[in-house]
Amino acid sequence: MLRVVSVLLLLMVSTLSGAASIDKVRVWRAPDHTRLVFDLSGPVNHKLFPLDNPDRIVLDIDNSKMAFDLAVLDLDNSPIKAVRSGIRKGDDLRVVLDLRGKVQPRSFDLAPNDQYGHRLVVDLVTADQPKEKTVADTAQTQKLVKGRDVVVAIDAGHGGDDPGAIGPGGLREKEVVLAIAKELHRLLSAEPGFKPVLIREGDYYVSLRDRTRLARKSGADLFVSIHADAFKDKRARGASVWTLSARGASSEMGRWLAGRENSTDLIGGVGTLSLTDKDDVLAGVLLDMSMTAVIGDSSEVGGYVLRNMGRVARLHKKHVEKAGFVVLKSPDIPSILVETGFISNPTEARLLKSRDHQRKLAHAVFKGVKQHFERKPPAMTQLALLKEQRTGRSYRVARGDTLSVIASRQGVSIQRLREINGLKNDLIRVGQVLQIPAS
Repeated sequence: MLRVVSVLLLLMVSTLSGAASIDKVRVWRAPDHTRLVFDLSGPVNHKLFPLDNPDRIVLDIDNSKMAFDLAVLDLDNSPIKAVRSGIRKGDDLRVVLDLRGKVQPRSFDLAPNDQYGHRLVVDLVTADQPKEKTVADTAQTQKLVKGRDVVVAIDAGHGGDDPGAIGPGGLREKEVVLAIAKELHRLLSAEPGFKPVLIREGDYYVSLRDRTRLARKSGADLFVSIHADAFKDKRARGASVWTLSARGASSEMGRWLAGRENSTDLIGGVGTLSLTDKDDVLAGVLLDMSMTAVIGDSSEVGGYVLRNMGRVARLHKKHVEKAGFVVLKSPDIPSILVETGFISNPTEARLLKSRDHQRKLAHAVFKGVKQHFERKPPAMTQLALLKEQRTGRSYRVARGDTLSVIASRQGVSIQRLREINGLKNDLIRVGQVLQIPAS
């Protein structure tokens, strides 16, 4: 009996002492950071710290071994000159990142999911990124410029280490939606009065909160998030458009999809919207007013997009749906999420893979966005000024106003002002709304 116990203890010690292996290393480059993902055979403890003269990052991983050839890593256009590894002591591994300059490093572990096993993530944030407040002030200043463009932030879902949904033949959502996003960007770039901004320009991950933060930094008038999701039932099919529901999802599928999308922030950090300079009551009132207006505008533009989508694709529902997607929760930017189809459905997967169908979907979104802003352009934009020139504008009579004073201020004749408003004389009243003809 003693011998059996001894053998079991020996086996347990041997198992516990077995080193975890780093089976693969992946590099993802984004505009403001570079991400390294270490695929592990099991959980590990690690420590990360920077060194200078020369600049480098040291990553110590307990009881581990390198089973990947670091020489094959593509480090072009990254802050990393080289990656090397060696045994520090015993079975502990040391990985050194030789740098081209200063970075802000951060690291975290990720538990296994349906795509990957255990992972260790290292982010190298470019140290000389502009402060958000400065960029935000610039965006606000831009809004005051007469005749500015309508800014549309285009968000291609997922990216980098997060492939999104996987369709037949390994078709990946992140690639499909980026292709559609780039085509939408091309269409809006060619349209006078619009300025599109790609939230994700390449194959890298941006956290859900950072997507809306980047849209805000660009001074966006609209946020369009593009997806091609999957559902547990492969028969599910059809394109759809979603806006935020303050009460949460409006259907079981909405709750399922929203929970799935929101959970992807486990891959990275999240941002937050601060109202720390407001008291609780004022902050609540401002957010409530802003969210009400934003949800209304989101529903309007979503309706235009959905109608145009219905001309090129089968619709899942004939109305704009609502759910609690994190990327739709910006209180100051109208936002829609476009599901271009179900990549889990074999028929729709073949369409989504087609370049021609991708162009049709992008054009449908473009047409819907254009129709909305032509009808309801933001103040001081080129589109607003053009609409004003075509249709004129309105003026509410204030105390002390006379028809002659209003005509002089607005640069029109009294006779024309009378005609367009059906006035038989010059009598007007406080609060009366007058139509001002285009000059």
